[in-house]
Amino acid sequence: PEPSEAEEEIFQTIAQGINFDQYDNIPVEITGPGEMPTAVRSFEEAGLAPGVLENIKKAKYTKPTPVQKYALPAVLAKRDLMACAQTGSGKTAAFLLPVLTGILEHRDEFTSQLSEVQAPIALVIAPTRELATQIFNEARKFSHGTSIRPVVVYGGVSVAHQLRQVEAGCHLLIGTPGRLKDFMGRRKITLENLKYLVLDEADRMLDMGFMPDVKTIVSDFNMPEKEERHTLMFSATFPEQIQKLASDFLNQYVFITIGKIGSTHSGIEQKVVEIEDSGKRDRLVDILGNEGTNRNLVFVQTKRLADFLASYLCQNGFPTTSIHGDRYQQQREEALREFKRGEQTVLIATQVAARGLDIADVKQVINYDLPDEIEEYIHRIGRTGRIGNKGKAISFFTRGKDDGLARALVKTLADAEQEVPDWLEEVAETALGTGYGPKGGRFASKDTRDGGGGGQFNAMGNNDGWGGGETPAAGGGGGGAAEEDDWD
Repeated sequence: PEPSEAEEEIFQTIAQGINFDQYDNIPVEITGPGEMPTAVRSFEEAGLAPGVLENIKKAKYTKPTPVQKYALPAVLAKRDLMACAQTGSGKTAAFLLPVLTGILEHRDEFTSQLSEVQAPIALVIAPTRELATQIFNEARKFSHGTSIRPVVVYGGVSVAHQLRQVEAGCHLLIGTPGRLKDFMGRRKITLENLKYLVLDEADRMLDMGFMPDVKTIVSDFNMPEKEERHTLMFSATFPEQIQKLASDFLNQYVFITIGKIGSTHSGIEQKVVEIEDSGKRDRLVDILGNEGTNRNLVFVQTKRLADFLASYLCQNGFPTTSIHGDRYQQQREEALREFKRGEQTVLIATQVAARGLDIADVKQVINYDLPDEIEEYIHRIGRTGRIGNKGKAISFFTRGKDDGLARALVKTLADAEQEVPDWLEEVAETALGTGYGPKGGRFASKDTRDGGGGGQFNAMGNNDGWGGGETPAAGGGGGGAAEEDDWD
């Protein structure tokens, strides 16, 4: 179905929670060559386009989050940017607001709707269909009433329909790597006028093997060289491999770290429960029975289990739907709509839904199956406790099966000032292959360029423009890949 044109639906947003002001205590680091942009304290002082600013007010955004305070002035100053921030911290608006303002500055270069080949001013590449759709919905919200026409393309739905959308005019193009490459190969899109390139969830694109496609898009379709465009990379984690890739894509970039990279925030109450596989189903029913009409997001490892649990919970009186890679795109979108509206209070998901989804008011995340890697755990539980709201996360831990995550889990809980069960510490002490040392790797949060990319360093406290901020801790961890979904 076509997205709603009703203002009420366009401007739906997550209400800022009671912990929102605690964000002002989150430490911030910024490194890079040249003069560092000064943080902004309000959207009004950032220098955004009037139409964009008006939409911010309609969406009831009252003050910028930490990543927005520092990213907005950097992008508006035409600096390339790598930004690391916790999930649920407002990253999407952090790049969309200044990019939309920049697009409006180039409205004289907009391609005619009559043109057979569209030349967008900005391109956003995302790893999954759900994240691309989420970004598109935010772009519609912040560009509402302006001359900007955002378009989203992704696999799993009709090529013809999306081609018509592109041909009707496309100033901001959002998409997944495979479908973007396909459309450019059909010569329906040229990147010769591109001013902004955004890579969202860059680490996930690397993990999922999309970087060859991304490199093809950057190099083979007339995209201006990195010195002639502005490139932004956003993610919750930035392993060193991604930072090395940044030297290929970014020019003299600013590197911003908000809070501890690869960390959760204390607004999420985390609990780990020791349980055998055979007892999980009954325990899940008990937990959901105490939740009333609250929204619950349940993560499992396999598509088969997602469907089975959804059916089982429905039979037990819990309105439940599921989302995974074997469901048709239309089914996935409908499941998300029903969950967002509250028609279904439980959503069973595989990893396909773990990243980027802003579902308002998810009170609880349940890891029915723990993931193999700690960063996946962090992204999963980041679906709750968003934008300063309180949230809960319960994880089922099975000895012998989940031992490889134990050490990283202990450190993550401790960093977020959560209770660490004695039995989990015992498992961690004896578990093998679970190094989570200070040198990082998976969760590297340091600028790896020589001298921090030019030697300029500022730790910016959040209460004033510049101030002392503690150095974010780094860590690592990992395991094997879980069952893969069909992503693109």
